[in-house]
Amino acid sequence: MFFVDTIELAGLGNRSYLAGGAHTAVAVDPPRDLDQVIAAAVRRGVRISHVVETHIHNDYVSGGLELARVTGAVYLVPAAADVSFERFAVHDGDTVEIDSGLALRAIATPGHTPHHTSYVLEEAGVAVAVFSGGSLLLGSVGRPDLVEPRLTERLARAQHTSAHRLAEELPDETLVLPTHGFGSFCSSRQAEGGHTTIGKEKTGNPALVQDVDTFVAELLAGLDDVPAYYAHMGPANAAGPAQIDLTPPAVADADAIAARLAAGEWVVDLRSRVAFAEGHVAGSFNFEADGKVATYLAWLIPWGKPVTLLAASPGQLAAAQRELVRVGIDRPAAAAVGSPASWVRDGETPASFPRAAFTDLAKRLGDDDVVVLDVRRDSERAGGHVPGSVHIPVHQLHKRLDDVPAGEVWVHCASGMRAAIAASLLDAAGRKVVAIDDGFAAAVEAGITAVDAGITA
Repeated sequence: MFFVDTIELAGLGNRSYLAGGAHTAVAVDPPRDLDQVIAAAVRRGVRISHVVETHIHNDYVSGGLELARVTGAVYLVPAAADVSFERFAVHDGDTVEIDSGLALRAIATPGHTPHHTSYVLEEAGVAVAVFSGGSLLLGSVGRPDLVEPRLTERLARAQHTSAHRLAEELPDETLVLPTHGFGSFCSSRQAEGGHTTIGKEKTGNPALVQDVDTFVAELLAGLDDVPAYYAHMGPANAAGPAQIDLTPPAVADADAIAARLAAGEWVVDLRSRVAFAEGHVAGSFNFEADGKVATYLAWLIPWGKPVTLLAASPGQLAAAQRELVRVGIDRPAAAAVGSPASWVRDGETPASFPRAAFTDLAKRLGDDDVVVLDVRRDSERAGGHVPGSVHIPVHQLHKRLDDVPAGEVWVHCASGMRAAIAASLLDAAGRKVVAIDDGFAAAVEAGITAVDAGITA
């Protein structure tokens, strides 16, 4: 009897898996903080005999190499992947035994990357699950544009072919267990639901219901911006990631925090956007620990710039460190735990700015001194926007602060989290700002007409 345990990486929108039998197991696309994979194996009472990668990841730093070293497992990586470390090179059709009566069979599924490989879990020779990585996802496929622009259309067509190969070779009841697609920007569109099968995907996945030309055209048209830090993930994984260090950082007092800000370093407040708006260190930025802190901090911060973390509790700091090492931000320069009262120097007071709802904006919309700033992505704005609003996606704002017109800036996103990031950037730059902490649907309810993209407001 086989088992499959799912390891959620909610902050990155990914999943890793541990699958096996009574004695041994395989880890699939493991995260860099591999302790949770080891803990899953301990709970099952199994030894990790194999570690596999479906591809060289572009959205996070893999823990595969280190997990194989620690456990003594065989490390399987697609043969065509260009890496700098020793591994077992996997070719199309290769099969390895995982446990008695349980095997893993490789199927070449290029598209997300040229070397992408899916792995079929077979019990007594019958396919029961496929670890599809960035190939066939829930109602979608992985992005084909993360490797090289000149390869994008070719890889998009390969995604269509690979999806059909899986659908044709595997029984309808086969579980589809992808790595991406649960909020990851590696997915061409976001998944709905938590589980799927080959049979279910045959009825609705665009790769399986559309002809190749229609599929490719729609896939490419729907691609949005790629997080900037992705450029660093592939090279790190190909070189072989270093071991991680999750010990607490050096403690920063108020003077050290001020000195780091004066030096142009980033000081990041992990507390909730509500707490940050009420009081914070002037010049600090707000990336909520409960939000997508790894994705958005890694996207915005100049790569390699020192970062000091401010947290409400030791647990919040430790959780953020764990998230950040997954995207290559290995060691905070320093950290402090507590509240703004202990983070500002004697004689100084915390900074603050107001929060508002769309009903509040409705009362001020049209005032000469009010600037409405929309920090959603292009694809979100295409569904409608506030008339007269300025559009700068949050991941571009830190480089385009001068493009924000003069006035009191009322900043919004789709739910409030990205608006809080943007508000903190503007506040640090000395702008008068109001953070709209509200869902965008409330704009219509508040009587603010959302207009179609392309209509000049």
